[in-house]
Amino acid sequence: MLDLVAKKIFLTKGKGVHADRLTSFEYALRDAGIAGTNLVLISSIFPPGCKVIPKAEGLKLIRPGSVTFAIYSRQESNEPHRLMAASVGIAEPKDKTKYGYLSEYVSFGETEKEAGDYAEDIAAQMLASSLGISFDVNKSWDVKRQQWKISGQIYKTRNITQSAVGDAKGQWTTVFTAAVLIL
Repeated sequence: MLDLVAKKIFLTKGKGVHADRLTSFEYALRDAGIAGTNLVLISSIFPPGCKVIPKAEGLKLIRPGSVTFAIYSRQESNEPHRLMAASVGIAEPKDKTKYGYLSEYVSFGETEKEAGDYAEDIAAQMLASSLGISFDVNKSWDVKRQQWKISGQIYKTRNITQSAVGDAKGQWTTVFTAAVLIL
């Protein structure tokens, strides 16, 4: 039986601008360094024992044409000057034998920091609920983060976010982020 549990994961992001919508997406993938792969979108589980590695190291481990599993988010617009963001959030459990969560989030009108914090928040909330950590969803991000830290069960949260302002001439602008799994 194939072992399809990822051992490593790396984060990447990119932006593309072009008159054609699909080409704008292709340029964003090129900017992210993964255009030569066949991306397969998967759901949002951070595998037990998985290690986050630097992008440069991860890019060396994929080959052109390979089927590449990723959790990714993509936002696009041809509306001039429209602020957009795409983000992937990660929440890792302290116990490395347990799985964590990743989240995909896209928005219009939010800064890179706002979108990134929200994506991280979503992943942390999913992990907290799976671990039985109680929290008040109506509390601020900082208060919730403190609750998770106090529990001692969430090791780390982080995000990768790409934002952009839509092209002034109305060309398609695409923002893209991904957590790429290495089997």
